[in-house]
Amino acid sequence: MTPSDLVVTPTGLRFMGRHFPCSIGRNGVTDRKREGDGCTPRGVHGIIGMLYRPDRMARPADWALVIGPGDLWSDDPGDEDYNLMVRAPYGQSHEKLRRADPLYDLVILTDWNWPRAVRGHGSAIFIHQWRRPGYPTAGCVGLPRTALKWIAPRIRYGTRLIVL
Repeated sequence: MTPSDLVVTPTGLRFMGRHFPCSIGRNGVTDRKREGDGCTPRGVHGIIGMLYRPDRMARPADWALVIGPGDLWSDDPGDEDYNLMVRAPYGQSHEKLRRADPLYDLVILTDWNWPRAVRGHGSAIFIHQWRRPGYPTAGCVGLPRTALKWIAPRIRYGTRLIVL
């Protein structure tokens, strides 16, 4: 572990000498992640991208990509695009990336079960804004908006999400 790693511990997330409160999956941490299990996968996960809503915030990093109105994420284990970003219209099970609430105004993408997804082992693990303190995610890592906006521009090549 290095100071530039995002480290999830039982007491929160550590990054660059700071400690932030965070939320994880409603069913805790697991070594055996499955689609829809509500768990956050234990391990070391690379950071592979960043998405943001330009109508709600300034670009958080020069490599961040815009979330457009038709952007979705496939979470259908039976689909050939499972665990990939797709566009509407899309007939398979998916999650909207451009949401009415602020949860996905800024999304940091990890390499969980990517780029060659194993069907049923769980779709994307994002780092995104939490709903409120203590409210769990579906398996992602949730942070307060202020923390997420502080962290995003400081992520560098090689930064990892480490879930203990």
